[in-house]
Amino acid sequence: MAPPEHAEPLDPATTVLLTVECQSGIVGPDSALPELAAAARTSGALLTTARLVAGAHAAGVQVVHAVAERRPDGRGSGRNARLFRATERLPVQQLAGTTAVRVADPIPVDDSDLVVRRLHGLSPLAGTGLDGLLRNLGCRTLVITGVSANVAIPNAVFDAVNLGYTAVVPADAIAGVPADYTAAMIRHTLALVATVTTAEVVLRDWRQPRGRPR
Repeated sequence: MAPPEHAEPLDPATTVLLTVECQSGIVGPDSALPELAAAARTSGALLTTARLVAGAHAAGVQVVHAVAERRPDGRGSGRNARLFRATERLPVQQLAGTTAVRVADPIPVDDSDLVVRRLHGLSPLAGTGLDGLLRNLGCRTLVITGVSANVAIPNAVFDAVNLGYTAVVPADAIAGVPADYTAAMIRHTLALVATVTTAEVVLRDWRQPRGRPR
């Protein structure tokens, strides 16, 4: 079943597009998580995210890239979850300043884009300073894309809603493993708190001249 379209057009002036962990060391060809990288590419989610970023640039929508990274000495990074401890043993480390933490191709990066980096936690929003940036930008609606549907995406959605933003999730612009879990999580979890839609609907809204009916 196709995800429902959102009822009201997205206003570029109050909307921010967030890409979550779309970095070379996670979704690139030399990923630390090859299964997730393959899912992002084979599902089309990475290309779809790239289309949304290009469309945001064209429409004057602010783009923010949320990147997860570590210091070489590990300072500031948590070890209070199994995922964090496993990350320390991965063959590709998301080290600050390396290629692994650069926004992955084919996502375009513009000079107007903001990059928010975190050394700790699971969420692009909690404790990263992103909330303050969004409020200063006049953001009311956060369009959330990227990986993974297993952890960071639901974290971002719940945090956005708890902070008072309207969360919009283009279902074709997120990925996780396995694919059937991603679909179930969207339907049974994200759809309860976020507006689930498609990239094409979002892009259509941004192309729509303001003040005219759809």
